[in-house]
Amino acid sequence: MKIAVSNIPDEGLDLRFSKDRGWFARNLTDHPEACTCSSDIEVSCRLKRLNDHVFLDGSVTTVLELVCCRCLEPATLSIDAAFRYTLAPFPESQEREVELAGDDLECGFYREDMIDLDPLIFEQICLQIPIKALCRESCRGLCPRCGSNLNQGDCRCRNSEIDGRFEVLKNLKIGKRE
Repeated sequence: MKIAVSNIPDEGLDLRFSKDRGWFARNLTDHPEACTCSSDIEVSCRLKRLNDHVFLDGSVTTVLELVCCRCLEPATLSIDAAFRYTLAPFPESQEREVELAGDDLECGFYREDMIDLDPLIFEQICLQIPIKALCRESCRGLCPRCGSNLNQGDCRCRNSEIDGRFEVLKNLKIGKRE
């Protein structure tokens, strides 16, 4: 969704809109099948303009379907995230590299009097995805030997088997130093 900065009234602009469930997957460039939305993406935001700066407060809500990193079963992630940005006109020239501070992460730029909300919404959804998604906190994962899903029951592998590479460590004695 694109908004013309000059069309934002002095009292601000309230927006509510939806993106269909396929929108997120279409915007993923790598492995769009790894993460899908099981519900539409609901966005609510308020834009307030002060001269050429725009202050954006919003929220995004959806449900993502991921793959559990332990057992490879489907994992559901409910997203209800608030976000805030300060948007300014894109600088004409950047003379030197600048190190960003933590507050700078809530800043963005727009070009030619147009703000495109789609990249901001996409970014906010991506920021909510954990590095390691789990189907549940108590997920036991897969057996490293046979690959059985340990959430469905114990496998038939013997836990007492020792990897041959570590056999020499079985008889290692560690004494106390006094």
